[in-house]
Amino acid sequence: MNMETQELAKIIEALLFAADRPIPERRFKELLPDVRNGQLEEAIQHLQEHYRDHAFQIIRVAGGYQIVTRREFHNWVRALYTSRTRSRLSRAALETLAIIAYKQPVSRIEIEAIRGVNSDGVIGTLLERNLIEIKGRAETVGRPLLYGTTEEFLRYFGLNDLSELPKMEEIEAMLRQREESRQAESEESSEEVASEEESDTQPDAT
Repeated sequence: MNMETQELAKIIEALLFAADRPIPERRFKELLPDVRNGQLEEAIQHLQEHYRDHAFQIIRVAGGYQIVTRREFHNWVRALYTSRTRSRLSRAALETLAIIAYKQPVSRIEIEAIRGVNSDGVIGTLLERNLIEIKGRAETVGRPLLYGTTEEFLRYFGLNDLSELPKMEEIEAMLRQREESRQAESEESSEEVASEEESDTQPDAT
């Protein structure tokens, strides 16, 4: 590898470390307009080789590149952030998110026809979580809003684009597993805190 590519790899590495979300290829080209075709991929490949024995790697996710921790170290990283876990999604929210991911763009009326119940509340929750967004309006009577998943949804599940979506049943299983994992981590964190508090209140035997 020539010195020019090595320097480019360092610049890309710095950008990826500084970014809080995936960087699309078009953004790299905006930031590095003098980079020739193929140079970006070559530099990223060089970084991947360099990271081979490290705890992190570069992946393609949500249409861009991002440095992430390797899967075998996820439990350690989760332990670091247990205090930041958010309340888990309800079963209704998981079911609605699976429908939207599989059927998008889809209206509230269509979602409710599949679920058989009112979905205003869960749609609001998913919008607040930034897992779905309004994609437009349907060309039908009343022109209802259409919903679809966001880049945050792709990042959340480690998908590069929607073509990687599994079957609907698998999406429901993925969503359920992710939320159960988060709930377990939150409960473990609460138990640890309670144990520490109980220890602090024990009288000194001396």
